[in-house]
Amino acid sequence: MKKAIIVTGTPGTGKTTFAKKLCRKFKLEYLDANKIINQKKLKERYDSKAKTYVVDEKKLALELIKEIKKSKKTLVIDSHLSQFVSPRYVKICFVTKTDIKILNKRLKKRGYDLFKIKENLQSEIFDICLNEALENKHKIIVIETSKRTDFSKIKI
Repeated sequence: MKKAIIVTGTPGTGKTTFAKKLCRKFKLEYLDANKIINQKKLKERYDSKAKTYVVDEKKLALELIKEIKKSKKTLVIDSHLSQFVSPRYVKICFVTKTDIKILNKRLKKRGYDLFKIKENLQSEIFDICLNEALENKHKIIVIETSKRTDFSKIKI
């Protein structure tokens, strides 16, 4: 069975940067789950308070599994929702984490409003993505992105 590598974490923690570097280092194929969300029209509704779309994690996971099965290379899936893919299809789950002050600066730079910044900071403080990955029984490696990642220590 084909297995993917997933990269999850609170928005702004460095998932995309880490995932793309991982792909370059190990010659893997990058997949931004947002592309699948848009292509397959998986946005269910708009949450005006959070200023974001709500996505059905189960439907997304099923679409990502289809992508894993049809890919000729090992996929690196980048999404704060990738932990919902069954561990049956996942070789390793990287969870990106960063210092709260750094995360706050990154989210402000992205133009997030105060509600969304607070929501994401709380998500990071309470390790929401990490806990969801643990609940889904993934093999997890936590990557602290406020420090330089030593890719020589990463074994795939």
